[in-house]
Amino acid sequence: MASTVTSTSSRPGYGQLLRTRGAWTFLLPGFAARQPFAMLTISLVLLVQHTTGSYGAAGAVAAVTGVSMALFAPFSGRLADRHGQRAVLVPGVVLHSLAGLTLTALALADAPLWALFAAAVPTGASVPQIGPMVRARWGMKLQGTPLMTTATAFESVTDELTFVLGPLLATALCTTVDPAAGLVTEAALTLIGGLLFAAQRGTQPAPVLDGHARVEHVSALRVPGVRVLIVAFLGIGSVFGGMQVSLAAFSESIGEPGLNGVLYGVFAAGNMLSGLACGAIAWKAAPQRRLVVAYTALALTAAGLWAAHSAMSVLVLGGLGLLVGMCVAPTLVIGYTLVDDLVPAAARTEAFTWLTGAVALGQAAAVTVAGQLEDRLWDGAGFLAPAAGTALALAVLAALRSRLAPRPRNRTVARGIGHRSQVAVD
Repeated sequence: MASTVTSTSSRPGYGQLLRTRGAWTFLLPGFAARQPFAMLTISLVLLVQHTTGSYGAAGAVAAVTGVSMALFAPFSGRLADRHGQRAVLVPGVVLHSLAGLTLTALALADAPLWALFAAAVPTGASVPQIGPMVRARWGMKLQGTPLMTTATAFESVTDELTFVLGPLLATALCTTVDPAAGLVTEAALTLIGGLLFAAQRGTQPAPVLDGHARVEHVSALRVPGVRVLIVAFLGIGSVFGGMQVSLAAFSESIGEPGLNGVLYGVFAAGNMLSGLACGAIAWKAAPQRRLVVAYTALALTAAGLWAAHSAMSVLVLGGLGLLVGMCVAPTLVIGYTLVDDLVPAAARTEAFTWLTGAVALGQAAAVTVAGQLEDRLWDGAGFLAPAAGTALALAVLAALRSRLAPRPRNRTVARGIGHRSQVAVD
């Protein structure tokens, strides 16, 4: 028998979270459907490099895909808010699978680079935004309860686990089966996992446009706090992108290219561990204050990466990379948690996709900048990309932190009354 949640324990745990009614019905297919997101870039790079012999061409095609995803993700989120997740997911996963298979066929046929770019645009634009949709479903069930922070931390850890498993699976398929196997598997997982996730109608948030009762939609981008969070998440993206390139360059410079995966794995492990801790702790400080503190720690540790590189020590660089990872997860968790207080429920999926897209865009920019710095300046110069990206984002966050204050409850929003109703949770 479900009970109405009016309060939770002071220290809500993951066991309590996972006992939420209906959670597993969207968590399992959602986990399968979000794997392709982490497989796409590496699968593209390995396939295009195999067919063209150029890492430059492979990186360019992957960058077009990433930028397309970042630009179109908020539009997809807005449509999901207005018409329901299923209405967007079903045609979206079909389009993505077809576009990915088309891109694969063009690469195997030695098509010109412009043709690969043309196919990369719809491939990236149609990437299903499963992570934001899962977060929106948690928000519908747990809004206004301490368990929401636990759910946000759980999703951050799930994202990191995805970005550990996805690239490993894609690399194994491309190197041991066939160079095209990664993209083909990515397309298949997107289609099967996406359709299974879309079939879970009972847990999806109600669309803004419901029958004949139309509620005017307000874009999440019009919320000042969301714009501040976008800048913060661009800086987080610069950490991911800058470290990917710079750790690879460092490993190459010491004659141990295989260490790249180990060093990045240590960074990801720090991210997962701190993400788990964030969800297990009952925080008392206001989230906007915690975000500034966490981001300051992230900027300081990111700034120390170049100094650690200068020591030419794998242990020193790995240790600092672990600290950077431990600072990333709190900023992500707090940022996503703030969306619940800043954005009306009718625009929440769109808000999550803006943040996800900002990370992808920051990552794409940092990959490009860090690569140029490594090529044109000195060994380790690529580490300046995450240092600069987080420093600039921290300056904006500190100056505009007042915009992250929670919106008033029970106020009129876009011709409707914004309110929080009690929700049934086991």
